[in-house]
Amino acid sequence: MKAPTRAWKRSGALIAGTAAAVVGVGLCATPASAHTPVWNVTCSEVTVDLKAYNDDVTNTVTITVDGKDLLPAKEFGSAFHETLTLPEHKAEAAVRLVVKAGDGERFSYDDEKTSPVCESTPKPPEPSKPAEPSKPAEPSKPAEPSDTPSTEPPTSEAPPAPSTPPGDLAETGGSSATPVIAGAAAVAVLAGGGILVATRKRRAARG
Repeated sequence: MKAPTRAWKRSGALIAGTAAAVVGVGLCATPASAHTPVWNVTCSEVTVDLKAYNDDVTNTVTITVDGKDLLPAKEFGSAFHETLTLPEHKAEAAVRLVVKAGDGERFSYDDEKTSPVCESTPKPPEPSKPAEPSKPAEPSKPAEPSDTPSTEPPTSEAPPAPSTPPGDLAETGGSSATPVIAGAAAVAVLAGGGILVATRKRRAARG
C-alpha cells in the first residue's frame, strides 16, 4: 500500500515543478515581447516612441545625425516619447536611433533612417507700392509791368490823302491848276498897277 502513495507524490512534484517552470518562462517572455520601439524621420524632425520596456532596469536611448549627437544617451523607464528638430541640411542626412535595454542585449534596438532635404518654399512677391500722384505744375507768374514809361511816341502813320482822279474835273471844263493861274494873273496885274503909279509920282516930282 505504501508504494503507490510514494509514486503519486513523485508524480505530483514533477507536475508542480513543470508548471512553475512554464509560469517562470512566461513571465520572462512577456516583457521581452512587449518592447516596442517606433520612430519616424522627416526632413525637419525625428519622432521617437518607445513603449512597454522593463521599468525595473535602466534603459537608454541615443539619437545621432551624421555621427553627431542630437540626443546624447538618456535614461528612461517603461516608456520614452520625444520629438526633436533636426538641424538644417542641404543634403540627405543619416539619422540613427540606438536603444539599449537593461534586461538584455537581445532586447536592444539599433536602426538608421535617412532625412531628406526640405523643399524651400518660395516667398510670395511683395505687393508693388502705388505710384505717388504727381504734383500739379505751378501756374507761371505774369510779367510785372515796367515802372519807367516808354518815351518813344507811338509810330502811327496817318493814311495818305486820297488823290483826286484827273477825270473828275474834265467833265466840268476846268482843272485843278485854274485857280492857281488866276491868282498869279491877279498878282501880276496889281504889281503892274503899282509900278505905274510909282513911275508917275517920280516924274511929277521931277517936273
